[in-house]
Amino acid sequence: MAEVRARLGEPEAMIQAKLLDHVDRHARRFIAHSPFLTLATADAAGRADCSPRGDYPGFVKVLDERTLALPDRTGNKIADSFRNIAENDGVGLLFFVPGMRETLRVNGSAFVTDEPDVLARMRTEAKEPMLAIVVEVEQVYFHCGRALIRSRLWDPASQALAGELPSAGEIVSDQLGMDIDPAQFEQLLEAGYRKLY
Repeated sequence: MAEVRARLGEPEAMIQAKLLDHVDRHARRFIAHSPFLTLATADAAGRADCSPRGDYPGFVKVLDERTLALPDRTGNKIADSFRNIAENDGVGLLFFVPGMRETLRVNGSAFVTDEPDVLARMRTEAKEPMLAIVVEVEQVYFHCGRALIRSRLWDPASQALAGELPSAGEIVSDQLGMDIDPAQFEQLLEAGYRKLY
């Protein structure tokens, strides 16, 4: 790290000052408008995993200035995040708001809950999640927009690149080495996506 610091230098005092230990009103508002985040976890050996999470804006609830809760919606049931949290409670969340260059980072420790009062706060389409992840906040800060500016993530012209990739059906058929009709697989995916809740 000393060699890294020798090359990069130290962060400015203003950057250090923006690292908060709680969810202030600006972070709370950003979270209320965010429909998407990434959740980083690691197992006991330090092997990392990063999982996408999304729902209607505000799907993550601020229980208080030091506690967040995010619902576990229907997914692939692999449960990597749950397994990791059981072994190592450290987590990192990166919140996005479509069209905004800045992101919000939240770091802390987490546990899984089925507490009815917590789950009831995350009811959507008249259905509650079966489980939720509660995050005890240790660090909160807004990350500058350089990465999103460089990536042109919100630029519609950049989104056209998706058309150059194979479909999910083609990828699965190839990876599994099975004679799966990609079009049929796409139809199954679409049917699953229509049953998000």
